[in-house]
Amino acid sequence: MGTSEKRDQPHRVTMTPAARRALEAAGRLFYERGIHAVGVDTIAAEAGVTKKTLYDRFGSKEQIVVEYLADRDERWRAFLAPYLEAVRPDPAAGVLAVFEAAREWAAKRKAKGCSMVNAHAEISDPGHPAYGIITAQKAWMLGLFTDLVADLVPDREAAGRLGRSLMLLHEGALVAQGMGIFPDPIGQAREDARQLLVEGAAAR
Repeated sequence: MGTSEKRDQPHRVTMTPAARRALEAAGRLFYERGIHAVGVDTIAAEAGVTKKTLYDRFGSKEQIVVEYLADRDERWRAFLAPYLEAVRPDPAAGVLAVFEAAREWAAKRKAKGCSMVNAHAEISDPGHPAYGIITAQKAWMLGLFTDLVADLVPDREAAGRLGRSLMLLHEGALVAQGMGIFPDPIGQAREDARQLLVEGAAAR
């Protein structure tokens, strides 16, 4: 599914086996404890590599954060792709497939909510090299929802509104999933999205 997404590509590092182990360890620690709470020493110890190896490969903790978030983004897109492909070209089914994929993604991982939302709570400076990854990932999701409903709601302005509403449902569900206040928020959001799609199609 194409979108109008445009973003500057962040600097990435070449992954050696040691760097990959370090990134996997950093990903677990950042997600479970928070980015600011985890130092390079802890990542090195968890990965079984030296601190020097981390700096030789990544250069800085900021670059480890960049790699962590970019890796999460790539994994999510790869995870989502077969859900969308399975229901192509039905736009309404495509929208619901996004929610179903998000539900399965959350079920396979510890329920601490969206890693991008969590990272944004800690990284508010647009000058941080990882900031653009966070915002671009959410812009991609908005573009995805808007593109999916473009055939369902041909009016461009109405499709934009519906895409934003679906995005809000999806993001709110991710936050609620992480907080654990009530069961299956993503499932409820999926059903609310279904109703929005019915209303959007009826308004054509």
